[in-house]
Amino acid sequence: MKTIINHHKGSSYNLLFMIMIMSLVIFSGCSNSQEETVQHTETEHHEEETVVELSEAQYKVAGIKVGNIEQKNLSNVLRVNGVMDAPPQNLVSISAPLGGFVVSTELLQGMKIKKGQVLVTMEHPDYVQLQQDYLDKKSKLEYLEQEFKRQEELYKGNVNSGKIFQQAKSDYISMKIQVKGLQEKLAILGIDASKLSEDNLSRKVKIYSPINGYVSAVNVNIGKYANPTDVMFEIVNTEHLHAELTVYEKDVVKLKIGQKVRFTLPNDNGKERIASIYLIGRKIDADRSVRVHAHLESEDTDLLPGMYINANIEINENKVNAVPEEAIVMSEGKHFVYVLKGEQTENNEMVYHFEMMEVQKGVSENGYSEISFADSLNPGTVQFVTKGAFSLLAKMKNTEEDEGGHGH
Repeated sequence: MKTIINHHKGSSYNLLFMIMIMSLVIFSGCSNSQEETVQHTETEHHEEETVVELSEAQYKVAGIKVGNIEQKNLSNVLRVNGVMDAPPQNLVSISAPLGGFVVSTELLQGMKIKKGQVLVTMEHPDYVQLQQDYLDKKSKLEYLEQEFKRQEELYKGNVNSGKIFQQAKSDYISMKIQVKGLQEKLAILGIDASKLSEDNLSRKVKIYSPINGYVSAVNVNIGKYANPTDVMFEIVNTEHLHAELTVYEKDVVKLKIGQKVRFTLPNDNGKERIASIYLIGRKIDADRSVRVHAHLESEDTDLLPGMYINANIEINENKVNAVPEEAIVMSEGKHFVYVLKGEQTENNEMVYHFEMMEVQKGVSENGYSEISFADSLNPGTVQFVTKGAFSLLAKMKNTEEDEGGHGH
C-alpha cells in the first residue's frame, strides 16, 4: 500500500513539471511575438518620422523648388573684391577745346550715342576770329608763295641778290607755318578749313562723339560757359568691360593667367557671372595689393563701370557635390536634406512625398555648401529640395507634436 501511494505521488510531480515547461514555452513564444511586433511597429514609426507628404496646394504655398546636386569649386577659391571698369579707349571725356558757351544739347545721362553724333553746339566770338585769321593768312600765303617763286627765278638768273631771295623764302615759310597752325586749330573745332570761305563764317561749332556708347555724365546746361579744361560730358562704351580685382600681396603667388573668376554684384540676388584672369599687375600699391585684370566670358549690358563686385578666383579645378545653403536643415545637432521620393495623384490632386536624409556638411561659400551622404546614395540619381526645406522641417515637427498630443 505504501508503494502504491509513492507511485501516485511521483506521477503528480511529473505532471506538474510538464505543465510548468509548457507554460514557459508558451509564454516565451508570446513574448517573442510581442517583441517582434514592437520592433516592427518602431521601424514603421521611424520611417514615418523621416517622411513628409505635401498636397499640391501646400507645395505651392511653401514655395518648394527641387533640383539636382551641383558640382562646385568651393574649397579652393580665393575671395577678393573689385570693380567693373572700362578700358581707356572706351571711356571718353568731352570738353570744349577752345572754350565757349553751350547753345544746345539734348544729352541725358544713360542715353545711347553713336559715333559721329552731334553732342553739343557751342558758340564764341573767338571762333569767328579764328576763321578770319585763317582766311587772311591764307590769302597772304598765296601772295608770298608767288613772291618767293619770282625771287627764286631772279636769284637763279643773278638779277637780284641772295639776301632778297632769302627774305622772300623766310616770309613764305613763316606764313605757311602760321596757316598750318590755324588750320589745325580749326580742325580741333571740327571746322574743315578746305571748305571755309569768306561767305560761310560761323560763330557756332558742333562737337561730335568719337565713339559708340552711353552718356555716363552730363555737367553742362544751355548758356553755361565751358572752359577748355572742363569736362562737359562723359561717354562710355560698355561692350568690353572688365573686372578690376584687388588681390593682396600674400595671395599673388597663387594666381595664374587664365584662372576662372566667378563674381556677383552685392544686390543682384546672387546672379553669378564668369570671367578669367587676363593680366596680373606688376606694381604693389600702398595697401600692399595688386591689381588683377579679368575678362568676361560674355558681354553683359546690365554691368556698368564702377560697380562693386565680390569675386571668387578658382585656384584649382577640384569640384565637390554641393547644394544651396538653404537646402540644408539642422535637427538635433545633425544636418539633413530632403529628397523627392515620388509624387502621385490622390482625389484628383497631386501629392508629393519627401524623405529627410542625413548629410555631412562641408565648406560653405557663395551661397553653396558641400555635402556628402551617410549611406551609399548616388546623388546623381535623385532630386533634392533646393528651396523650402525649412517649411518641410516645420511641417514634420508639427505632425510629431500632434501625434504626441493624441498619445497623451
